[in-house]
Amino acid sequence: MSRVCELTGKGPMTGNNVSHAKNRTRRRFLPNLNDVTLQSEALDRGFKLRISAAALRSVDHRGGLDAFLAKAKDVELSANALKIKKDVAKALATA
Repeated sequence: MSRVCELTGKGPMTGNNVSHAKNRTRRRFLPNLNDVTLQSEALDRGFKLRISAAALRSVDHRGGLDAFLAKAKDVELSANALKIKKDVAKALATA
């Protein structure tokens, strides 16, 4: 399972551990990923996603999963999230 957010595409970054003596060794900064179930109002069901804490706040700020996916760029979304986005768009178009 990769350490990448399914909604924002946020992944691990690299940097340095710096000791008191200024010795530098490489390290990885991992994103704060959580397994959550987000509800879609248009499809009337929940979806299990692995997203970062920042993405979860963004989903709440934009007014839910449907609104977030409507504004999200296709390049940043995972294959699973892209399928959900297309299903939501289809459900909203027919409603």
